[in-house]
Amino acid sequence: MFIYLSKKIAIPKDVRLRSLSWNTDQGWIACGGESGMLKVLKLESQPTSNDPKAKGLAAPSNLSMNQTLEGHTGAVECVVWNEVHRKLTTSDDTGLIIVWMLYKGMWYEEMINNRNKSVVRDMKWTSDGQKICIIYEDGAVIVGSVDGNRIWGKELGKVNLSKVCWSPDTGRHILFCTDACEILTYDALGNFVANVPIQGVAEGEQAVEIVGIDWYDGSQGYVDPNAPSLAVAFSNGRIQLMRNEVDEKALIIETGLRISRIKWNCAGTVLAVSGASLPTEAERKALEARQRDGEDKPDGDQPDPDKESNAVQFYTPFGRHLRSLKVPGTGINGLSWEGSGLRIALAVDSFIYFANIRPDYKWGYFGKTLVYAYTKPERSEHCVVFWETKTDERHVKYVKKLVAIRAAGDNCCLVTKTEDGSDQWILILCNAIGTPIDSKYTEVEPINLSMTGHHVVVASEDYVYVWQYRSMLTSADPKVMAGASLRKDGKDKMFHIDDLGIQDPKQSDKNVAKRAKEQYGLTTDPICCTALSARYLVVGRESGNVHRYVLPEIKYDCKFALKSRPQQMAFNCDSTRIAVIDANGVLNFLDADTKQYVKNAPVSTLASLFSNAPVGAHLPFERKDVWDMKWSDDNPNLFSMMEKTRMYIFRGLDVEEPIPSSGYICQFNNLKVKSVMLDEIMQNPEHPNIKEMVLRFETKSLRDTRELLQSVGLKEAFQFISDNPHNRLWRLMAEAALERLDFITAEKAFVRGADYQGIQFVKRLKVLDDKLKQKAEVAAYFKNFDQAENIYRDIDRKDLAIDLRMRLGDWFRVVQLLQSGGGDDHLLGKAWNNIGDYYAERYKWASAVQYYAQAKNYERLAHCYYVLEDYNGLEDLIHTLSEGDPLLISIGQKFATVGMSDHAVRAFLKAGDIKAAIDCCITLNQWDVGVKLAGSNEFAQVETLLTKYAQHLLEKQKPLHAVELYRKSNHHIDAAKLLFKLGKESGVKGKFDRAKKLYVIGALEVRSCPSGRPHDRV
Repeated sequence: MFIYLSKKIAIPKDVRLRSLSWNTDQGWIACGGESGMLKVLKLESQPTSNDPKAKGLAAPSNLSMNQTLEGHTGAVECVVWNEVHRKLTTSDDTGLIIVWMLYKGMWYEEMINNRNKSVVRDMKWTSDGQKICIIYEDGAVIVGSVDGNRIWGKELGKVNLSKVCWSPDTGRHILFCTDACEILTYDALGNFVANVPIQGVAEGEQAVEIVGIDWYDGSQGYVDPNAPSLAVAFSNGRIQLMRNEVDEKALIIETGLRISRIKWNCAGTVLAVSGASLPTEAERKALEARQRDGEDKPDGDQPDPDKESNAVQFYTPFGRHLRSLKVPGTGINGLSWEGSGLRIALAVDSFIYFANIRPDYKWGYFGKTLVYAYTKPERSEHCVVFWETKTDERHVKYVKKLVAIRAAGDNCCLVTKTEDGSDQWILILCNAIGTPIDSKYTEVEPINLSMTGHHVVVASEDYVYVWQYRSMLTSADPKVMAGASLRKDGKDKMFHIDDLGIQDPKQSDKNVAKRAKEQYGLTTDPICCTALSARYLVVGRESGNVHRYVLPEIKYDCKFALKSRPQQMAFNCDSTRIAVIDANGVLNFLDADTKQYVKNAPVSTLASLFSNAPVGAHLPFERKDVWDMKWSDDNPNLFSMMEKTRMYIFRGLDVEEPIPSSGYICQFNNLKVKSVMLDEIMQNPEHPNIKEMVLRFETKSLRDTRELLQSVGLKEAFQFISDNPHNRLWRLMAEAALERLDFITAEKAFVRGADYQGIQFVKRLKVLDDKLKQKAEVAAYFKNFDQAENIYRDIDRKDLAIDLRMRLGDWFRVVQLLQSGGGDDHLLGKAWNNIGDYYAERYKWASAVQYYAQAKNYERLAHCYYVLEDYNGLEDLIHTLSEGDPLLISIGQKFATVGMSDHAVRAFLKAGDIKAAIDCCITLNQWDVGVKLAGSNEFAQVETLLTKYAQHLLEKQKPLHAVELYRKSNHHIDAAKLLFKLGKESGVKGKFDRAKKLYVIGALEVRSCPSGRPHDRV
């Protein structure tokens, strides 16, 4: 997270401000001050016509409303918005309350109330805008409705009220803060419930007051189901963070401020705390010592021990400090967030200061996929979106307890916390569609996270965990694969930051933590950031020391010393330079590798400044208010950075003209910077617009090269690129030479750009004997295929046009060209087949059937019929195919799988496979047909199989099934014997009717026996 002051509005006549509120829904800003001053302002940002890419915070903002509201006579102490019903409620130090309404774009007075007994200390609307609670200093409470009617009123006795807060569940409870440092809980009807436990005041501590209370309403979901949402600020500089009003295990924050205001942002992810800070005890003692030595006044660079400085601090819901912002002036009397959470307004003296905020979103970019996470009010999990920015495909996953996201190479890493309370975290490696491909458990809290194409590094304040993973994809870069072959799969290591010897990798995380805790304890110099490259790991510490480790061995190498606490670090593409952004947003560079002296090197290059410097030397380069930067992936001297709302691109130390932008840089290669408008995406995360949310910016050298190629000759452009070499520029040069059929220059450019395929293409062009053919091939190279085809047709070479379309796989066009003349039946059949494959791959089987039939591809046609369940078409193929065709076996098997025995037998017989036909009959229980086929073809094995199957049925206690089997196979005597046996058993059991029927059926079976069979034996 980064924050900086961006705008200041002065109040006329130097009227001192006393209150401030920003309407998070419609964007109006209400500010109240002394002498009854009340204004309503509105800032609107509009992209300029000459630079449509300047959106969000980068777009210029102007006052579209500046209305003074008259009605108050005293100092306006309280202003609150009813955002649902578009009302403004204000009160002054005389007790006067005015409700304002919007009518035709202007604010008018709607209602007035004055109790004339006491002063209004605070007012709050419920989150649904239906009720307002007004508290007075003397303990009086009034709850009213949005239409101005009083719901109930109450005198709380001898207490002085100071603050009021509704619970986020549409006002089931009301919290009242008193001057005695108590918080009283009442229900919506005014009945006392309980006291809120106070944990931010030490026992025996006196004169402590509650100076602020704010309860996030959960309207945009929670970062964690257990995240605190109720914040209470005390005059002793402590803040108490609670999960609810009865939470007895609150988190306590020591801010070091004399707190004046606190406020959650609209998403409940950041708590802003404003106040005044005094110099530390060490600074005070140093100043007193200088004064004793004869220095009556402190130096200009040293703080005055009695002078307060205004500051705004930002914290996570779990109390982790994010940033601090110093604000000029004598006191902050108002603090309010914009609805998007990207700006904050501060009322300081007679000015309104605006500060822009660059949040730390959970996001990453790899390949062409943007992955980002956001919360929904109705779900406790994070919604993680994998957005393929080229095809605009989105894959959504829901992840519980998501902590962070990083991406690099071909994968991204999701870090989550376990749900079993074991204080472990899970590193989940995912591909571009969000499918997990590997995971690791670690005991190291992921405060800092870095990732490359082979490593993931997690660091807490004391420990570092390195996971060397292996991607499931294969890189096209041979250098990358060569480096990957040297690494072991799944290797991981954990070590304490003070352990420079690095532990044995065979030890478990728990053993390492136990040994390090016994030997080193908690470090006094915590880790604050990490950075990774293919060669090194660097770990930054709060003191400014940076440890470097060699990869993949993870061996301690050396230590650098920075001027201040690093906040973000990044390596360039060859691991020779480290960019460092410190906690104040100052960008510096550090030498990460010793270099030899470079003679006659241009001063503007980073190499010349580091030519004879030792490892760890600082470059005389500094930029302020930097919140993001990225090195080029293919040039160690190129980098881009975000400074406030401007993007700068540097070649060495030469800076290009700034580009207005508020995007997050996600990729820099081929002289193009790609940035993502995450602020706008998070406003509508479910349906982002790919054209507006992903922006591309070209470097000056790329733009200048294009202009030179269009305006001057190739020779001048060649010289310019030689002075500013880059493979992208050489490719641009080669393409321009190809368009002019200057193959000598094109070949030189391809050679300088190390483009082997381009060199081979030029060689093929030189072999062609016709300039028109060369021109057609060049057009095809630039993907102007229609132009190339027209050239071939103009020179009456339709065969070359057909060959071009075949190479492209455009078989529809191939068919059109063949039918218009040219080619032969073999090519036409090939085209029909490929079109059929095209539809079959997309599961459009009916369309595929038409083209396979025209190509007479009976094998694939049979498969399509089978998928479509078109058995009539499959049967017609039996008649179409000649006897003995192997495809008949496949067709017979297809019929057998669906139980169509007659068609299957017909196919097997035509194929000449009698055994397959008999097996099909047996499998489908068509024993009569099977026995008949076996008898006519002298297939003796069927009798043995029949006997085994009948015995199997008898063992399964299915005698009647066995009888049916004998009947269908014309074994009437065996069927009769079995029936007589069953009849005898029924007679023994007394079932005479059943026995009679079985005997009669048995007799009928004997009668059905063919003549000449031995009836007498039965």
